[in-house]
Amino acid sequence: MTFLSEADHALDTLLPGLSDRLRDYPMTTLERPGGPGVKLFREAGGCGLVIPAALGGVGADIRSAMRVQRALGAISPSLAIATTMHHFSVATLVAMSETADSREGFLLTAIAEQRQLLASGFAEGRAGQGVLAPTMRARRLGDGYVLSGSKKPCSLAHSMDLLTASVCLTGDEGGDQVGVAIVPAGAPGVSVEPFWNSDVLAGAESDAVLLDDVFIEAELVVALPGGAADRIQATGLVWFQLLMSAGYLGAASALARRLLDRGPRDRGVEAIIDLEAAYAGLESIGIRLMQGEPANELLTKALMCRYASQDAINRSVSGIVEQLGGMAFIRDPSVGYLSAVTRALGFHPPSRAATLSSIGAALTGKELEIS
Repeated sequence: MTFLSEADHALDTLLPGLSDRLRDYPMTTLERPGGPGVKLFREAGGCGLVIPAALGGVGADIRSAMRVQRALGAISPSLAIATTMHHFSVATLVAMSETADSREGFLLTAIAEQRQLLASGFAEGRAGQGVLAPTMRARRLGDGYVLSGSKKPCSLAHSMDLLTASVCLTGDEGGDQVGVAIVPAGAPGVSVEPFWNSDVLAGAESDAVLLDDVFIEAELVVALPGGAADRIQATGLVWFQLLMSAGYLGAASALARRLLDRGPRDRGVEAIIDLEAAYAGLESIGIRLMQGEPANELLTKALMCRYASQDAINRSVSGIVEQLGGMAFIRDPSVGYLSAVTRALGFHPPSRAATLSSIGAALTGKELEIS
């Protein structure tokens, strides 16, 4: 086994040809706005990666999907982060299909067959909200709903075919309920505005998606009972932590591989040990999820492994960049770029500061609350 061989093998096996096609371009091209990565991902069938094979997808489990995201993160961090949001949305729909009626199954089949990309309008557990806390309002009107709201930033804003969003449903009889809406990107009232001003991860297309009185058919909105919403929220959050962390570990691993190419060095090996240990912790959560352990019971451990991964990445990257030396930093723009990219894992919700007290409470037997 060589470093990253499992991740590379998963990418080559599940999405054949994608790695080679991506490597035809320098990282600077893949990471710029409008770069070719998202298009190549779609053409390779990546839209169906985590959709069950019975519904026309590739049928990758969470462990395999993590390996794919790590491999992509080493080639194009922007693509890894953007496609994580797609997989996160798909995983949420899969969880819904196990609770609600069969419409989600038909939708997932269409996503796989038509190679559609999903942007995420979920809250992602940001401060004060859980993943299914409504980010938009949906008002009943005739045989459908009118939606208004925004998502800033929203990855895949320019390439999305559909937007999945948590909504607060307001019915004719009054009263609110949490629901999930599937919004076609071309629906009247959907617009995209510039939002992302950084060159780092610019290829993820993380601009603002705005909905201004967008009408969608009632069949594209699913109301969720409280118990189902809690289970789906936990499932989505576990997938999000594992896939996102794997992508950033891939970016850090790309730097580590540059150092290995020069020949093993003790400090470089120590950095790789840190990265591999962090990934093993994440993978153990994925395996337990695959074995049927409830997501709400795994979420606390998933968050702890995610924050441990942040620390491991920060330690490792600092050491690796120092070992690569100043000339590598000067001559290879990807060294400085990857170093900056790896810091961004800490910006994804839920933040450590907002979660530590809740994790502490959960460790004493109380219910985990994301705030």
